[in-house]
Amino acid sequence: MKKLMIICSSCLMLLLACHDEASEHGEKKENDSAMTGMAGNQPVSFAKIETLPAGMDTVLGKEPSKEVGFYKFSFPRSDLKVQLDGVTVDPRLAFTTWFSFAPMDQGGDAMLMGDMVLLEKELPGVEKKLTEDGINITAIHNHLLNEKPKMMYLHVDAMGDPLALSKKLKDVLSLTATPMKASFKDQLGEIKWDSVEQILGVKGKPAGPVINFGIPRREQVKAGGMDIPAGFGIATGIGFQKIGDKAAITGDFVLLDKEVVPVTEALIQNGITVTAIHNHMLMDSPRLFMMHFWAVDNPEKLAQGLKAALDKTNSKK
Repeated sequence: MKKLMIICSSCLMLLLACHDEASEHGEKKENDSAMTGMAGNQPVSFAKIETLPAGMDTVLGKEPSKEVGFYKFSFPRSDLKVQLDGVTVDPRLAFTTWFSFAPMDQGGDAMLMGDMVLLEKELPGVEKKLTEDGINITAIHNHLLNEKPKMMYLHVDAMGDPLALSKKLKDVLSLTATPMKASFKDQLGEIKWDSVEQILGVKGKPAGPVINFGIPRREQVKAGGMDIPAGFGIATGIGFQKIGDKAAITGDFVLLDKEVVPVTEALIQNGITVTAIHNHMLMDSPRLFMMHFWAVDNPEKLAQGLKAALDKTNSKK
C-alpha cells in the first residue's frame, strides 16, 4: 500500500502544470470517456464521474468544466486588482485558482491536482490547513515580477474520495478571499485574434479581453512508470490580454532540459521577459521544466516571438 501511495503521489506531482490550460485547449480524443495510462497502459473507464458524486458541485459552489476524462473547477481571483507595467491584469490571464479531479480506479477514489493563486498574507494559513487535511503541497513559487499586490502560486495534489477532498478544499478556500463564483462585465466588443492564431498555428479559447492557448508536447510523459495523459496539463500555456492596440502576454513553456536555454534566448531576443524557471513536478520522465514570461507589445509581434520560441521545442504543430 505504501508503494502504491508513493507511485500515485508521484503521478499527481507530474500533473501540476501552472497555467494548465492544455486540458481546455488540447486535442480531443475520439473517446472522451476513456484514456490510457493510469493503470499500466490499460484503458480506464471514466464513467464513474460522468455525473459528479452527489453534492460535490454544491460543495464547491459551481459546476466544473468537463474535460477529457476529468473535471476541472476554476476560481478566477476577481476580488483582486493586480497591476503590472500599467496594466490591470485580467484574472483569466494569470490569476485563476483551479482544481481537477480524475478517477484513480474502479473504487470511486479520485486524483486531485490544483494550483492556488494566493496573496502572500494568505499563504501561511493555507499551508497549515492543507497539511492538516492531508493535501500535499508540491510547489510554491512566483510566475510574474513586480506585480502589485504580489501573487504566489501553490500547487497541491491528493487522492481519495472526491466529495471529501472537495469539502477540504472549500475549507482551505475559506481562508482566502477567493470568490467561489466570479462574474465579469466585459464591455469590449468581439476581439479578433485571427492573426495571432494564424501565427501560432493553433486555435485559442477567448474569454472577454483574454485568449488562452494550449500547445501539447509530442512526448509521452511518465511518472512512476505510468503514462500521463496530455489533457492533464503537460502542455505549454500562452495567454494574450487586449490592451488598447497592444496586448499583454504571459503563460508557461513546458520544456525539456535541453530546450531551456534556446527558448530563453528566443524569448529575450524578441523582447519577452523570462520571469521564472522552475519545476512543478517530481519524478517525471522525461524531466520537465516550466518557464514563465511577460511582455506588452503589438499582438502580432509578440506572437512572432512566441512562435520563435515554440519552434525550439518538440511541441505539436
